[in-house]
Amino acid sequence: MAAIISCNLITPKLPNNRVRFATTHTTTTNNNDWLTRRFTPTTCSFNRNPCQKLKECAISLALAVGLITGAPSFADTNVNVNVNANNLALPDLSVLISGPPIKDPGALLRYALPINNKAVREVQKPLEDITDSLKVAGVKALDSVERNVRQASRALKQGKSLIVAGLAESKKEHGLELLDKLEVGMDELQQIVEDRNRDAVASKQKELLNYVGGVEEDMVDGFPYEVPEEYQSMPLLKGRAAVDMKVKVKDNPNLDECVFRIVLDGYNAPVTAGNFVDLVERHFYDGMEIQRGKGFILTTSLTVDLTNFLIAVSYELSEMQILIFIYVATTLINAFFVLAAADGFVVQTGDPEGPAEGFIDPSTEKTRTIPLEIMVDGEKSPFYGETLEELGLYKAQTKLPFNAFGTMAMAREEFENNSASSQVFWLLKESELTPSNANILDGRYAVFGYVTENEDFLADLKVGDVIESIQVVSGLENLVNPSYKIAG
Repeated sequence: MAAIISCNLITPKLPNNRVRFATTHTTTTNNNDWLTRRFTPTTCSFNRNPCQKLKECAISLALAVGLITGAPSFADTNVNVNVNANNLALPDLSVLISGPPIKDPGALLRYALPINNKAVREVQKPLEDITDSLKVAGVKALDSVERNVRQASRALKQGKSLIVAGLAESKKEHGLELLDKLEVGMDELQQIVEDRNRDAVASKQKELLNYVGGVEEDMVDGFPYEVPEEYQSMPLLKGRAAVDMKVKVKDNPNLDECVFRIVLDGYNAPVTAGNFVDLVERHFYDGMEIQRGKGFILTTSLTVDLTNFLIAVSYELSEMQILIFIYVATTLINAFFVLAAADGFVVQTGDPEGPAEGFIDPSTEKTRTIPLEIMVDGEKSPFYGETLEELGLYKAQTKLPFNAFGTMAMAREEFENNSASSQVFWLLKESELTPSNANILDGRYAVFGYVTENEDFLADLKVGDVIESIQVVSGLENLVNPSYKIAG
């Protein structure tokens, strides 16, 4: 085992089936105290009649186990597996993974835009494929790059009229300027390839994809839906914004400070992104320390062995024993999930000094909280207040998934979906517990942006490093109901 974890014994209480990132509090005095204060493992929820919830708990457990291990295999063929399909209808987990996941933050943001223009996507895709072409060593990669460039150029010429037709009328002039730059840039990239200048390809590719993304944003005409009435008075980001986060790195001879560019997506998370931009304009995060960094890195071999063993023996248990099994198994699995997926793989900040664990609104003298906000692919507006698991949407794909290094999301209390306030975290790396397109984070936590520049340096941040400033560099005009102006 990569780490030995010491947990305090807690008195069993009515369990709950949700795994949560608990909000942090930084005034602990014991080095291990945060383990029990921040991450209390929880299990399945029961109403008055526990048997009525057996099916629900089994589904939750099977989903959790399936995301780690896949379908279990049993070496002992004498084990009698007798499961009634009417009593245990498990979701089809295979649909959670369809094709290679998109992990580039820029591509995720482009595909998350509320547009439907096939012509521009046919230009975008081959330009993005250049990244894979460059994985080939040496100048041999340029042969594949050349095919990508020709495909993109051909798609642009053939589909330009459809692309222009898709531009919003109010943004058409700007979109046409970007298309002209894109055409010129395509010719320049073609010349780079012909000159066999491999080193210049990536930067030109990024430039062209920025043009494509700009054209796609110019296809969005206004804000595409109405935010629910109960949230309409909150700060809302009706569009996108970009911020620069400048961090002072301590005790690192190789890195003194770093500026991270973060793109915030209000199209898919207007309440969450709006709340953050409002706090940025209040300078809430300026001078705040990184409060959680890389901690435990836990191998999953023990988890896999444990879950397979527990599933195997559960088929020979009585109904009451199965209830106990579900409680114990999900407690252990959730503990592994939280410790490995959270403190091993995220950077977190946003807990202010003092007893409060979020932003205290001066106008109310109370903590300002926001609802859980999840946009699902194919839906016109986000779901609020419930996880996708609670909604029964096991097959749903989120528009802003935890796929990219530097995915940004809200932290919240483990039992309260609508308790997020100011604490945010960034996903550091993919693991066996957090695979792209099928992990325990998607649909449970509100993603509202991605780090698009210098994201690799997030791995160098540690507890005690200081956020010197966060500044909005574009898109502030998309913020409505800004409370910082009222306060000012």
